[in-house]
Amino acid sequence: MPTISMFYGIIVRMYCAPNEHEPAHIHVYYQDYRAVIDINKIELIEGKFPKNKLRLVLAWVELRQEELLADWKLAQNGELPFKIDPLK
Repeated sequence: MPTISMFYGIIVRMYCAPNEHEPAHIHVYYQDYRAVIDINKIELIEGKFPKNKLRLVLAWVELRQEELLADWKLAQNGELPFKIDPLK
C-alpha cells in the first residue's frame, strides 16, 4: 500500500488493487491510530483518530478531493497512485 502523502505526523496511503472495495477511500495512520476516510463524503468510515488530526485529514481531503479520486481510479486499475502535496 503506497504512501501518497505525509503531513504533521500523519501518513496517508491507498491500496493499489483491482476491485478494491467501494467507497473510494484512503487509509490514514498517526502513531497507534488507524482510520479509513471516505473520499466522496469526506468523513471517517472506520477506525479511530485523534480529533485534531482528523480535522486536518478531512480538510486535506476536501482540498485534494479531485486528485484523490484520480488516484483511486489508478489504484482500481492496479496502477500506482501519484503523490499528493501535503497540508501546509
